Amino acid sequence: MWRWFKRLLLLVIGLVLAVQVWFFAHVLFWNFFNPGQTSFMSLRLTDLQQKNPKAQLKHRWVPYERISIHLKRAVVAAEDDGFVDHEGFDWEGIQRALEKNQKKGKVVAGGSTISQQLAKNLFLSPSKSYLRKIEEAIITLMIETVMSKRRILEIYLNVVEWGNGAFGAEAAAQRYYNLSASQLGPSQAAHLAVMLPNPRKYEIRFGPRQQAHAERVLGRMANSEVP
Repeated sequence: MWRWFKRLLLLVIGLVLAVQVWFFAHVLFWNFFNPGQTSFMSLRLTDLQQKNPKAQLKHRWVPYERISIHLKRAVVAAEDDGFVDHEGFDWEGIQRALEKNQKKGKVVAGGSTISQQLAKNLFLSPSKSYLRKIEEAIITLMIETVMSKRRILEIYLNVVEWGNGAFGAEAAAQRYYNLSASQLGPSQAAHLAVMLPNPRKYEIRFGPRQQAHAERVLGRMANSEVP
């Protein structure tokens, strides 16, 4: 029986390693080639097509230099102020999130960096579990090891969800302002950045609290360091 247990254990370890190699191979590939459909895109498209089989996502890749500097600064200011300095994890932010969640008695803050969010968007799902968080951390280390900060932010801005079926900065700029991603101004960028935690909700209702947050982000953007 012990022999069978060892074989099973080796098989499980082998499968886990194979999955990590698969993830790492994709991270290497996407350092030079743009991702097509991410895990989050696939999940969202499946949801949409259950209601409308002909539904399609709105998504168009634009290179880093054709994304407004205001949007880059706004997203960093709103989502991850220490983006250019950390190595994938904002330990102070994680501590603050844990304290806030403990105080509220439920999960109200995550403390995830842009790199962590990219790992989740590319490969995982929105579900919350310890196993998923561990996998997210492993993929984040891969991303930070292989990719430059510029490439991480470029991919993130092109694949993150910005509304019901809208993914990436170009789709967001077109949907909300009928502009290209390169034409977004400071206020428009701050508005879009504040939507990111819950874009489908804020697409429908962007209330006074969100507007106040957008104003705070707008005030911090000048000091946001981007790659």
